[in-house]
Amino acid sequence: MNLTLKVWRQKDAKTPGAFETYKVEGISPDTSFLEMLDILNNKLIHEDGGAPVDFNKGCRGPVAFDHDCREGICGMCSLFINGEAHGPDSEITTCQLHMRKFKDGDTITIEPWRSAAFPVIRDLVVERQAFDKILQAGGFVSVNTGGVPDANAIPIPRDDAEESMDAAACIGCGACVATCKNGSAMLFVAARVSSLAKLPQGRVEGARRAKAMVARMDELGFGNCTNTQACQMECPKGISIAHIARLNREFLSAKFRD
Repeated sequence: MNLTLKVWRQKDAKTPGAFETYKVEGISPDTSFLEMLDILNNKLIHEDGGAPVDFNKGCRGPVAFDHDCREGICGMCSLFINGEAHGPDSEITTCQLHMRKFKDGDTITIEPWRSAAFPVIRDLVVERQAFDKILQAGGFVSVNTGGVPDANAIPIPRDDAEESMDAAACIGCGACVATCKNGSAMLFVAARVSSLAKLPQGRVEGARRAKAMVARMDELGFGNCTNTQACQMECPKGISIAHIARLNREFLSAKFRD
């Protein structure tokens, strides 16, 4: 496959960026998207003779992009591809996307996440510490729950356990934020709150958790949810917006108690 890539290049959050056009040839349909970027970077390194990145000379050097596990677990490989978070396939991360989803001769536009809360570090890499700060506000159980109990010592209805595990599948990649027209982090926060709200260990701090995490989300500049469901459509783990409804109930109940 021969492809044309329009890649966003940007030195840092304070420097204006621009698209650079590159050609890649002989790409196998079985190549993963990140492997294709590796091939592009290998080409750029050899063309520049190993020269360091020089943003004053047309963004020379390899393209910076984030990745780690390449198994769809860590959520770091967050790219906006042809206007879709993680690309044209459904319920996958970018590292699980393969070039067979494209056609020979296609032009592919590759961008970083677009959100005020996710400033660009370089090229396609954004800083997502905002999610960590939200978790630090309450996405944990801090009360003393004692030692590790026997597996069946705390009975939990199967439906509640399954729903909690579905919410806990969130990998915090940020696709929901990047896709939402408001830049809302409600699906991420809802998944974290819901995963604990359905378990007895998490109920003790439920009210404090919902208020603290929502307040932190607002403080960090994330937008509001208007139920367009775009976040659910682009989530690589298929997290349902039903969890947002639970977050709203938890938050309002906590406010009424106050």
